[in-house]
Amino acid sequence: MMLGYLLARAGIEVLILEKHADFLRDFRGDTIHPSTLQVMHELGVLEEFLKRPQWEFLDFLALQGRRYPTFHLRMQAEVTGLIEEQGRIAGLNANTPDGALEVRTDLVVGADGRNSRVRDCSGMEVKDVGAPMDVLWMRLSKRAGDPELLFRADRGKVLAMFDRGDYWQCAFPIPKGRAEEMRRGSIENFRASIVELASFLGDRVTELRDWNDVKLLTVRVNRMRQWYRSGLLCIGDAAHAMSPVGGVGINLAIQDAVATANVLAGPLRNGVISIDDLARIQRRREFPTRLTQRVQALMQKQQARGLGRAGPTRLPWPLRLLERMGLPRRIRTRLVGVGMRPEHVKTPDVYLGD
Repeated sequence: MMLGYLLARAGIEVLILEKHADFLRDFRGDTIHPSTLQVMHELGVLEEFLKRPQWEFLDFLALQGRRYPTFHLRMQAEVTGLIEEQGRIAGLNANTPDGALEVRTDLVVGADGRNSRVRDCSGMEVKDVGAPMDVLWMRLSKRAGDPELLFRADRGKVLAMFDRGDYWQCAFPIPKGRAEEMRRGSIENFRASIVELASFLGDRVTELRDWNDVKLLTVRVNRMRQWYRSGLLCIGDAAHAMSPVGGVGINLAIQDAVATANVLAGPLRNGVISIDDLARIQRRREFPTRLTQRVQALMQKQQARGLGRAGPTRLPWPLRLLERMGLPRRIRTRLVGVGMRPEHVKTPDVYLGD
């Protein structure tokens, strides 16, 4: 969505296909970091964005994009395949409520998440980095007076909570592959585990009537060896699925989109996109991706070792190391919130002043 917004703003015709009827996904990422807020500032829409809840991020980007005549968004359009001609991707096919859709284009961008259909159809290789845990997701009602609790860990259990306005979206990490074993047990035991971490939820955990109210997010961490081929580029989780640790996924995807727009706005305007242009994007974004995945892997292993253990939960050693190093809080905050190699908007708003 961000890439479409940036390119349309630069006067380039874009068509975004969204599989669903809305953007309300339980597993969506919406932990907006300072790096993304900086991009919104550079686009001149930060103040307006801050008036809205973060989970409306994609809706907000779509609203901004629709200000430009070159921005087109089709909901309920599911990609079914790519069109290949003479070794080049020349478009795609999709299913819509109105029937089959064929799109011919200078460039197809796969930005359709960790289960990317575009990537799967491309035939390009994906390297599995590995993830030692999965996550159980559930909704519990939010009430006046609830504490602003975001993360709680104690004695082998972890609970993360995301404010969705009238309910909490709760994440409960578990060792990978243990979901079936847990589901064979009692839902009452699982409810008790939640209350151990957040006692104020004791009067509403019965909203989890049975295991059907608890969804499994199978965590995958991977990356494509090559993000592109002629006529095709993958970015965001489609190119490199991230762990949910730190909530960095959507923010890295935004950085990918900004870098892609910066590199491709000119070639797209001229109608000539080379393999070198696409390779330049991967070279630009691969280093921060690999580094972030490496740090996440260290933190995941430490966290996974503690899941299910009865002893007190300790911070992952990378975080303890940061504490011992005595780095100024400003620097530590920058490493987490801004990341490596932040991108800045260089594409113009060609409609400015119209």
